[in-house]
Amino acid sequence: MRFYRLKYFILTFLLFLVFTLPSAYANKGKPFVIVLDAGHGGSDRGNSHHGFVEKDIALNITLKVGALLENDPRFEIIYTRDDDSYPTLDDRTVIANKAKADFFISIHCNAVGGGNQAYGVETFVLGSTRNKENLELAKRENSVIYLEENYEEVYGSFDPSSPSSLIGLTLAQEEYLDQSIQLASLVQQNITNNLNRRDRSVKQGPFYVLARTVMPSILIEVGFLSNRNEGAYLNSKKGQNQIANEIAKAIKSYRSALPDLHVSDYVEAPATSNSDVVDKVKKDEVIFMVQIGASGTKMEVEPYNFKGLEGVHRIKHGELYKYLYGKTDTYLKAQALQKKAKESGFPDCFVVAYKNGEQVRLADVVQTN
Repeated sequence: MRFYRLKYFILTFLLFLVFTLPSAYANKGKPFVIVLDAGHGGSDRGNSHHGFVEKDIALNITLKVGALLENDPRFEIIYTRDDDSYPTLDDRTVIANKAKADFFISIHCNAVGGGNQAYGVETFVLGSTRNKENLELAKRENSVIYLEENYEEVYGSFDPSSPSSLIGLTLAQEEYLDQSIQLASLVQQNITNNLNRRDRSVKQGPFYVLARTVMPSILIEVGFLSNRNEGAYLNSKKGQNQIANEIAKAIKSYRSALPDLHVSDYVEAPATSNSDVVDKVKKDEVIFMVQIGASGTKMEVEPYNFKGLEGVHRIKHGELYKYLYGKTDTYLKAQALQKKAKESGFPDCFVVAYKNGEQVRLADVVQTN
């Protein structure tokens, strides 16, 4: 009799574990792999003004970002360099691709000559650009290949000074552009809003390290060393700690907004809809909404389930349900909805776009600089 009672107790306990384990354990998957790339290094000092050296500042900020993420079990951090060494541009992309990383983040400092007192932070995703300033910056960052002895063998016909050669690099990253823009936007928002730095916006540029990584990728120019005041801030421990903290928070926010799937599964999953929120619109009309969550659980879209937020829609996405707030025909209004959603308790929400009932890339419907 005691034997059967013991079996019953064990079975009951196991069922209890199966159905009541916290979702953090029940849905635990592969860690989110981040490759952090400190720009320049070794014999490549990057830009240098007023005694401020880009390679040193970029390394310090990168290591601080990594330290803030390494204690979070959701992340695995890989560095392209963690000392004053110089990995080639090709080495950096090989490291990221070999690791099958979920995101590649390259950190740099900007500069201009001729007494120009430009300042502020700007974050780049891959893309062609007609903006002369953006193109010149990409050329400068790409031109470090000339420091490499065998650059002709490694880079073939790639010419860092040729616009046509640069533009040709953009195709490989096209499928990851949405994700890149989402994280780039979070980085910009965090640094500019929380640290009161000038917002030079999310931009597109043909950077080699972004083009050759087969994952979402961004390049952050954290400020201008050619501006004495901003350079001093970036060279200080306080400035480096603050910048690193905001970048790390942006990465965490981006990851929290994803379902408990590997990012490649999320990116490639077909976006289908069973909701009239995207079906009943004019043909070819683009609508914007704010994604506040994704879950395998089907919930009623009532305010009490979403911290009192009204106007939440549910869309089936494979085996998941997406919960979307609001509906508007302009990206600007969608950003206002995003701000309201954040104020309501959804700090990790982000804007998504739909056309003819299907989710489309933000890059296709939102103009970047």
